[in-house]
Amino acid sequence: MPAILRHSTQESGMQVDIAIVGAGPVGLCFARALAGTGLKVALFDRQAHAAIAQPAFDGREIALTHASRHILEHLGLWARFDPAEISELRDARILDGERTDGLTITARDGRSAQLGWLVPNQRIRQAAFDVVADAADITVHGDAAVRDVVQRVDGVTLALEDGRRIDARLLVAADSRFSAVRRLLGIGARTRDFGMRMLVCRVAHTRSHHHAAWEWFDQGQTLALLPLNGQRASVVLTLPPQQMVEVEALDDAAFAADMQRRFRDRLGTMTTIGTRHVYPLVGVYADRFCAPRAALIGDAAVGMHPVTAHGFNLGLQGADRLAQAIREAHAAGRDIAGAGLLERWARGHRAASWPLYTATGLVASLYTDDRAPARLLRGVTLRIAQRIGPFRRLIAAHLTQAPTR
Repeated sequence: MPAILRHSTQESGMQVDIAIVGAGPVGLCFARALAGTGLKVALFDRQAHAAIAQPAFDGREIALTHASRHILEHLGLWARFDPAEISELRDARILDGERTDGLTITARDGRSAQLGWLVPNQRIRQAAFDVVADAADITVHGDAAVRDVVQRVDGVTLALEDGRRIDARLLVAADSRFSAVRRLLGIGARTRDFGMRMLVCRVAHTRSHHHAAWEWFDQGQTLALLPLNGQRASVVLTLPPQQMVEVEALDDAAFAADMQRRFRDRLGTMTTIGTRHVYPLVGVYADRFCAPRAALIGDAAVGMHPVTAHGFNLGLQGADRLAQAIREAHAAGRDIAGAGLLERWARGHRAASWPLYTATGLVASLYTDDRAPARLLRGVTLRIAQRIGPFRRLIAAHLTQAPTR
């Protein structure tokens, strides 16, 4: 049932200024951005507290733009990363089928030494938790699944499945693209299931990747390579579910040989050095990013297809802008959850996210379509794009530009 806007006369439970549901990296970074304001912030997640405090390796390597690095430095996360686990992303190559003359975006196009950096998702989550744990005005609550949401004129009440009640001036949902809070707020979403599965795994290889990322749209499969330090990389394979089951059943040696064959020996001999993780490919775009006294951030607002590697960057930057608006309102004595503040932020985030979400969906559709007209169109498109210097520089500039704060 949708949340109901009403006055509440029931006795309150825990009282906070801002309740964040979802203690993933975007939710934690959003909380950290509010530290020191005097606002009381609490995060709630259905995971056990131990799983939040010590996140497990999930196979994902996150491509961070210059803008995202700037935010992570400002929040104190970047200094907590082990330099050995920060891999430079110098170039990006998009290949199609048998051809080797696809589109290449270089760091030089962005007038920088690198397009971005790759950091394991586990390390981002760990650093985000650690900086929040150091903040006296932020608390993290595990085993805290939300059962109901009641919106009041002056705030929001969360009912947890264990019977606890939380009163907050502002509710922020950061609980994944399958957000339960988004549904409880009565906010719909455009959901697109691509009908595919994505496998990620670390491998070692004998030929250098030269710190170039690959996105390879091949017949019947999509391959990606994310360059890690040394002769190592994270390989990403996208297949229909039934074919993916066969790949998952391979032992490590057979899997490495299969990936070496799929990459056509371009990186030499491959060896499996990590665990395999498989994820469904589902895109989500919320109909609204805010409701009375509530906002959606991260994947709860926009869940991107990973083909353009912008999901976390988009979520982090949107959360950073919302935190900045809240800080300014609080410092000026204005309502931190006022309709005007939330709606202005939502319009800005929609303007930033909708073109990218739409373009990503089009790319994913075109480059995974194996029909002859689509293969012809994408081959021509890549060759034309490669010849247009201003186009390459525009893409590179999007990755290397610092944020406006």
